[in-house]
Amino acid sequence: MCLPSLRFIKCCQFTLVVFVVSLGSGLAHARELSFVWSQDAYWSELETRYGELRAGGCQDTKLNLAAHLHEADALLQRIAHVQLAPDASEFADLEHWLFELGPIVGACKEGLLEYIRLVTDIRSVVKQQSEHWDMTTDTARITLYRLLYGGRAALEEIMAQVPAGTVPALTMETNEPSTTPSIEIKGVRVHSGDILVSRGGAATSALIARGNDYPGNFSHIAFVYVEPTTHKALVVESHIEVGVVVSEVEDYFADKKLRVMLLRLRADLPFMQRDPMLPHKAALLAYKGATEAHIPYDFAMDYKDHSRLFCSEVASAAYEQVGIHLWARMSHMSSPGLQRWLKGFGVRYFETQEPSDLEYDPQLRVVAEWRDPETLRQDRMDNAVTDVMLEGAETGDDLSSRGYLLPVAELAKGYSRLLNTFGKPGPIPEGMPSSAALYSYNYDSMHKMLKGKLIIKAGRFRKEHGYEPPYWTLVRLAREVKKR
Repeated sequence: MCLPSLRFIKCCQFTLVVFVVSLGSGLAHARELSFVWSQDAYWSELETRYGELRAGGCQDTKLNLAAHLHEADALLQRIAHVQLAPDASEFADLEHWLFELGPIVGACKEGLLEYIRLVTDIRSVVKQQSEHWDMTTDTARITLYRLLYGGRAALEEIMAQVPAGTVPALTMETNEPSTTPSIEIKGVRVHSGDILVSRGGAATSALIARGNDYPGNFSHIAFVYVEPTTHKALVVESHIEVGVVVSEVEDYFADKKLRVMLLRLRADLPFMQRDPMLPHKAALLAYKGATEAHIPYDFAMDYKDHSRLFCSEVASAAYEQVGIHLWARMSHMSSPGLQRWLKGFGVRYFETQEPSDLEYDPQLRVVAEWRDPETLRQDRMDNAVTDVMLEGAETGDDLSSRGYLLPVAELAKGYSRLLNTFGKPGPIPEGMPSSAALYSYNYDSMHKMLKGKLIIKAGRFRKEHGYEPPYWTLVRLAREVKKR
């Protein structure tokens, strides 16, 4: 996975249905606009409405649900047939329907599939609208963020509340045409040059996903290469432990992931019209680079120096060689506490390419998204613990404790260097100093301890109230655990 990118979340929580999705607002970067929802009264109203519906007020509401869904879809269809500026009122109307329908779907257990389709259609239409926007403006970024990130966060919190077995593992979105070699994987036709964006189940994955002034849902980037003769699908990716590697697509999906999104370059882009095989050419370059020489992991997260590559760079560097520049706008990690922790991990560049932000690039279309409904509950736990830990980073919490373990880490580093000379990974990744490894160990230990106690508290809440604790409750419980 990518290097942990930490970020302080000010806990400007977004309360939706019976839960709150932390959509946060960080300290502003000199060129960034801090994002704040500033709608606490509205979220509180939605939460109250959810409670009333869940207590037995669904009968009349169910009758209106189909009409509400139809009205939201009609609005979306109108937007799809015009070209709008990012600050158009129609996008606020879309957001209104997105949130107004949430309490009904979540409490009444009706219309889940229709709501999933609405969320995915909103993402598709809004991304198409963004093809005409100036993505360097804050207005364009905020509109995309509110509807894409907000829509997924709302949907996945509803998924955590509904009964097991009712959530589909795969949602299809845009069947973007491609002429590159392809193969069907897990119900989807995947093409050479496609990009897989995922969220892992490790504690550090939550840090990576939140590691942005606009916190996201993803922590890792992988690049698909399909061999044109055999049509065998391979994945090129960079891991902290071993650097850039090539693995079979089955191994990629076998590794624990909470969600995976498939992105593909738009076929109507001018350079794609001239040469539709450009994605495959980029994938071939990435594949050759990984198989012909060892490429170490880039702990500094310098997206301009390709002698070492972190996960996002695997795709961006390969596409750069064929004249395509991904990431419409760079990510920033601006808060002082975040930067202090990142330096301990070896990060030196705080303007970089975060996995989550690739979704907002108008050059790319979302083809499909896979989710593991059961482990998405872990996503909420990990995020709550992460948010509370990063609050501590801002108030001075230090990960460099346990200095007495540094000699042990140095011995492990020496053993790792020996293994690296034989091309084998060691207990401490190549390029990671022993002090950074100890930082990582301290973080994982703290996160594991807090999460274990949070799971117990969340179980008590579930037993008492009969439903999953809302996100704001998870954050509150995590704070209580941390104080103790």
